[in-house]
Amino acid sequence: MVLFLHNRYRTTGGEERVVADLIWLVREHLGEDAELLTRDSGELRRGRAAVGLLRGGLDPDEVARAVRLSGARVVHAHNLQPALGWRALAAARGAGARVVLHLHQYRLVCAVGVCFTRGAECTRCHGRNTLPGVRLNCRGSLPEALAYGTSLALWQRRMVEQADAVVVPSRFALQRLRELGAPLPWERTHVLAPPVRALDSQAEAEPLAGSYALVVSRLSPEKGVDVALEACARVGIPLVVAGEGPERAALRESARGADVRFVGRVDDEELKRLRRGASIALAPSRSAETFGAAVAEAMAAGLPVAASDVGALRELLPAEALVRPDDPGALADAIGRLAGDRSAARANRLRIEQACAPEALAAALAGIYDPAVALAGRT
Repeated sequence: MVLFLHNRYRTTGGEERVVADLIWLVREHLGEDAELLTRDSGELRRGRAAVGLLRGGLDPDEVARAVRLSGARVVHAHNLQPALGWRALAAARGAGARVVLHLHQYRLVCAVGVCFTRGAECTRCHGRNTLPGVRLNCRGSLPEALAYGTSLALWQRRMVEQADAVVVPSRFALQRLRELGAPLPWERTHVLAPPVRALDSQAEAEPLAGSYALVVSRLSPEKGVDVALEACARVGIPLVVAGEGPERAALRESARGADVRFVGRVDDEELKRLRRGASIALAPSRSAETFGAAVAEAMAAGLPVAASDVGALRELLPAEALVRPDDPGALADAIGRLAGDRSAARANRLRIEQACAPEALAAALAGIYDPAVALAGRT
């Protein structure tokens, strides 16, 4: 039995999707039960959230009880702020579980997790020095910025000390965390790409028959959706935007009169339908992505992709699919080259099969959960 812990964000994004896919991977490919214990930042009053941050978590005994009642041998922890904290991991270990800490972002050092503030990349915070994030008010509220900065400085090392193993989603994420001075046990830190569930059920990508560009993203400044709006207008290709976030109203206003549809957050079936109708997927991010789940899923669906040359997107896509970030002209040129390109679509499918095939990732995850078994298998 594997117990997953996750504090959901106020605005959902790729991390929630990856957590669900990992639970599926454990159940379907490792043949184990898996359960999810969640907290939701959207349901937590800000004062209570601050208490959780400064105390290192709320109600850790509930996690210990969940481990004992479920008989969980592994607790696989994802985002823990603000309600779970390091105390949840300590409680899980005290109840006898092996603890795996999964870092999808840079939140161990960066209060907003994405190393992006005031319209640009930012790596000012380093190790326990989180004062730049407070000074720049990266959380948009000075009390909240102070609570996050203080919490990271106080509990960052304690969080890591509770982990038997740490997982990051890409080589780039590993490198960036080193640069940020994250106090990780590097000998016990593993690179594990997220599984792409579609590779199990979609034996062959469907032929391209679409007529529009597709962006699947959280609508926030670092995702660069405004760049996609301008690039598509230059090329004269319709754009469909799937996702929610704080920039939605501003993006809709800037797209007034353009051939753009905002469809909000959609379920899996609708997302499949949208990808079947697209001729290209776009990822115009301004920030250093730790992976790029939407890009990986688009590749698995057999779409060509044009993306910013940032972060781990370089590990997923070939050089000809990457353009300078924050450059609508360069993105427009890439759209013109790649939209409807079946050879690029087939190559993308092969690349993502090599990187994110569920069977291979399941074997790697099993070794992280039980290193003794993995070691025995190599002898």
